[in-house]
Amino acid sequence: MTETINMEKMYREILALRKDVHDIKDHMADIDVIMTPEEEAQLEETIELHKQGKTKRLEDLKKEMSD
Repeated sequence: MTETINMEKMYREILALRKDVHDIKDHMADIDVIMTPEEEAQLEETIELHKQGKTKRLEDLKKEMSD
């Protein structure tokens, strides 16, 4: 049995799909801003080292490296 193509129905379905894809894109997480557990642990360690005064300013480190 041959099915007749209903162009209006196809058009509405395509519009609905386009809207769904747009909504998915709007709510998708940016993978570059999500930290892995290892990265989170490194961040916590670095924050603790900074609080203890065991870190150096980037400018100072650059100066040390150029000497």
